[in-house]
Amino acid sequence: MLIAHLSDLHIGATPATVTRLEQVIAYLQRLRQAPDAILVTGDLADHGAEGEYLIVAGLRRLGAPLLVLPGNHDDRATMRRVLLGAEPSPEPLNQVVHVGDAVFALCDSSVPGHAEGLLSDATIGWLESVLDEAGERPSFVCCHHPPVPVGKPAADAVKQVGAWRLAALLESRPSVVALCCGHIHSAAVGAFAGKPVLAAPGVESTMLLPWEPPDRPDPGPALAFHLFEDGRLTTHYRAAVSAG
Repeated sequence: MLIAHLSDLHIGATPATVTRLEQVIAYLQRLRQAPDAILVTGDLADHGAEGEYLIVAGLRRLGAPLLVLPGNHDDRATMRRVLLGAEPSPEPLNQVVHVGDAVFALCDSSVPGHAEGLLSDATIGWLESVLDEAGERPSFVCCHHPPVPVGKPAADAVKQVGAWRLAALLESRPSVVALCCGHIHSAAVGAFAGKPVLAAPGVESTMLLPWEPPDRPDPGPALAFHLFEDGRLTTHYRAAVSAG
């Protein structure tokens, strides 16, 4: 199973965000093996507007299932209506999606009006029931906000709070393969509750790390590939380089 993992498109932040998304789509269209799913871990839109989500829907041209979850810039009701064809609602947008034998728990860590994240009590309860039902099937827990610090104060100030509740749930779940997230606009790997935390780079921009020079060139849009085969997970990070 090959999963293309994108995050932080921020469509509508600048005109360049549309160009950068199209660059990613063009890159994915040229792959010799099509992904089994496209996972987008939040901040799809910058203002939560209908037109922004209609542009994100262009990812469906790739033909793979599109797995989406909200970030702190997204609007739950509009996202439900435009991308999921569901009744608009301001309630947490949690979904479970099956791709082959794998289970993807798409958790809503957004808190309307706040940049930091939180998995509500209702979402934690929902996730527990999803993992119970999944049993021994490989499961991926996905959310926008990472539950661990990443080494940049501005990003760490708006990470997922109350993460000990998630840790208590995951520590007894050997079937959980990894946590997939975004928010930090950086290709990063960490560990949490004995599981790898895999953050996708930002399509819209890349976070400047504290030890990098402020005049670092823009690296362009990038993404992660998660390859899961024979019970083993390998992640590769790639820049969405255009042909020619």
